[in-house]
Amino acid sequence: MSAPQPTGLDADVARLRELAAGLAAAWAPITRRRVTSGQERAILRLLGVGGVDAAGRPLAVEVVDRYLSTGHHRLATGILLPFVAGLLEYETTPQALALDVASGAVDLGLESEVLGDPARRRLAESEARRLVAAGVDRIDANRVARRELQAVLGEPGRPLVGLSVREEVATDALAEARAAVRDGVDLLRVEVPSGRELTARLKAAGVTVRPWGPSAGQIAGAGDGADVAPTGSQRGLAALRSAIDRAAAERPGYVRLAIAAQALSAPEAAVVAGMERVDLVESDPIDEIVAVGVDPDRALADHAFARRILWRAGAGIVIGAGPLVVAPDLARGVPSDPAVRAGRALALQLLSAALAAAEGLPPDQVVIGAIPAWLLGEGEPFARAAAEICLRRTLLPDHPLVFVEPLDTPASGLVRGVQSPRGSWPFLLGALLPAPPAGAIVLRRTGEDGIRRIAADTRRAAAVAGELADSRDQGQLRGVSLDHARASLGAAISTLEGLSSGGWGTVVGERPDGVSGGAGWLGRGPDSVTDRADPFDPLAEALAAHPAG
Repeated sequence: MSAPQPTGLDADVARLRELAAGLAAAWAPITRRRVTSGQERAILRLLGVGGVDAAGRPLAVEVVDRYLSTGHHRLATGILLPFVAGLLEYETTPQALALDVASGAVDLGLESEVLGDPARRRLAESEARRLVAAGVDRIDANRVARRELQAVLGEPGRPLVGLSVREEVATDALAEARAAVRDGVDLLRVEVPSGRELTARLKAAGVTVRPWGPSAGQIAGAGDGADVAPTGSQRGLAALRSAIDRAAAERPGYVRLAIAAQALSAPEAAVVAGMERVDLVESDPIDEIVAVGVDPDRALADHAFARRILWRAGAGIVIGAGPLVVAPDLARGVPSDPAVRAGRALALQLLSAALAAAEGLPPDQVVIGAIPAWLLGEGEPFARAAAEICLRRTLLPDHPLVFVEPLDTPASGLVRGVQSPRGSWPFLLGALLPAPPAGAIVLRRTGEDGIRRIAADTRRAAAVAGELADSRDQGQLRGVSLDHARASLGAAISTLEGLSSGGWGTVVGERPDGVSGGAGWLGRGPDSVTDRADPFDPLAEALAAHPAG
């Protein structure tokens, strides 16, 4: 069955695509020239630095923070060459040197001084190339391992049924994951805890963030001397990947692992994904900018770096259905129509997809959120949802879609007095889920019915949708769906036109410069993002080389 088309809106569709592609083309060369503290942490992870230091702090984070603490100018030249100079000086391993730096025994600032000697710099550059290439080789090996394991275990049918892992401690999450795979889940999603940089910057802005930490019971249950790691840490994901593979072999059928990283951590998440064979990463710089308030320069540079890694790893990225933009409404003092809010979300989602394309990711590697979650709490939600799906299939026809089950909230009320948003979800799937490959993933939420029942109900809904798709021609959008699509496209065009001419203030409202006093963009400043001053970039060289296998 062909996708329904928004009647008479071809010109608007073309204009919206043109605006998104133009912004992405203008921004991409600039973002590639920028370096961030998140990229520096990712480089250390690529060299093999992982785990925590003696005080329980993330080791890569501590090393970068110490290096940058005595001079913001150091970010422009990067940590790689001083770190490698230290490796050569002390004839040690990356992990051992990182522990020494974290303890204060080694000052990388002193190591950077020796790079003024041309001979020693050449030696450091040669060793840096070797180490970075070895890290990329590990990513290549995992890409090949994924393909081989998929061939051995076989692929589950589409759509994939996904669930989020609830346990925050890795040792507890392993049993949860094995049970979910046994009960028919095809994809497990893990939320990565907030990093130290995000936590510190939010705290400075007056926002309280609950730090991750195991409970006394979890520590006791793990046993003396056990490593109580977060499920979303690199250590936790490595253990989870192994457990999922073993459980999948018993089904059989390959099971995917997805992660949702927090703001300011996209580069690290990408490297971890490549090294631990994570299959999907939620990666949306526009959402970080709009929903979290991250400095656009920082978010765009972080995600440009991350997507280069994810492309090499063969891991997919997931772009949500678009952030909820209400700043224009607050400025006017009048709430907007649901179609207008949906159009703003669509515009920013399309922009994020255009940025991914600019970084070389093919459409089948970029999964697109099908429906904004809040839309199902509005009037006539099914007709509006049909329009949302139609618009995405029209604008992004080669991209797979993910359908994310909404949460019920006290404010969500009833959908036309019949069902809550979450209660109506299976009916929406049965009516509107596109046939594969468009309808690729359905991410469900656990409830009283149990995982086995949820997985079975999702597959029944998909079977209904597939049979209907093969038996009728939906034809053109009409009525409420067409009105919603027309208004949504108009709002989307206005959003990108405003962004092109007026900058981010047209989307998020005006923000003062800086973060002092709790105001301004998160992650702005010379210690966070700056232009690269040193042309030496062994990662670009390694990624440009044709991958083996």
